[in-house]
Amino acid sequence: MRTVLKACISWWMCLVFVAGCNQIGLTYRHLDLIIPWSLNDYLDMNATQKDWLDERLKEHLNWHCTTQIPGYLTWLDRLQGMVQTNQVNEEQLRARTAEAREAIATVSREITPTAVDLLRQLNDQQVGEMQATFDKDLRKHESDYVDQPLDQQIKERAQRMEKRLSPWIGKLSPVQRERVMQWSTSLGEQNRLWIDNRAHWQSLLVSAVKQRAAPDFDQKIAKLLQDRETFWTPEYRAAYDRTEQAAISLIADLMAQSSPDQRQKLLEKIADVREDFTNLACLKGAGKAS
Repeated sequence: MRTVLKACISWWMCLVFVAGCNQIGLTYRHLDLIIPWSLNDYLDMNATQKDWLDERLKEHLNWHCTTQIPGYLTWLDRLQGMVQTNQVNEEQLRARTAEAREAIATVSREITPTAVDLLRQLNDQQVGEMQATFDKDLRKHESDYVDQPLDQQIKERAQRMEKRLSPWIGKLSPVQRERVMQWSTSLGEQNRLWIDNRAHWQSLLVSAVKQRAAPDFDQKIAKLLQDRETFWTPEYRAAYDRTEQAAISLIADLMAQSSPDQRQKLLEKIADVREDFTNLACLKGAGKAS
């Protein structure tokens, strides 16, 4: 059950169903930091903290399953209808994007009190561990995404996109592969902008946690978690709309270029995802209770 909430959120973050489009993917990489139980990846919690967090996690999972997953099912129905009626266009994709953003914001608001309480409980050693792990995380991302020449970054970004697409629509045609390469090329130095923005947000979080005894600590953390756009670097902010539009245009074009077999595979994948959600025990239990 620990993975259910993160998996559900990731579906929303991947929103344009096939690709986990670049901008949404970037947001998800920040989202993994604001889900409080993911702090396990950044520091060692003591037994008391883990027990406390387990209880809070149970509450969050129940809330998420009973109040949020029904909306995910509706979203998947809209998505299915778009594919069936050949309406996977930019207008519809922007609408699904807006719905996904609101779903993310709802989850962020729900988990903020838990995140604030957990961060307040950290001792100095744990804060140091978190900072050190953030630094290690940053170095790895730099090694993976920006230490290569730009043409290599573009090539690898296109390959990652093709890999994300494959489970949803199968092997891409030569025309589709060329469109993915055009998309990747258009993003230019986006890898660097993303990493710089990530590092900036992490540094602000660590600075706030170091002042966790301050009277405005709750408000600072809440803003960092719920209003992340406020803290974007100027360069990342300037690129945001362009990057999102590039992703939406890519998906619309790929679907316009898709074969009947690809569309059928996509419909089957959506149906599988919907069935996975519907079969969650917590959702079935909620249905019986109502």
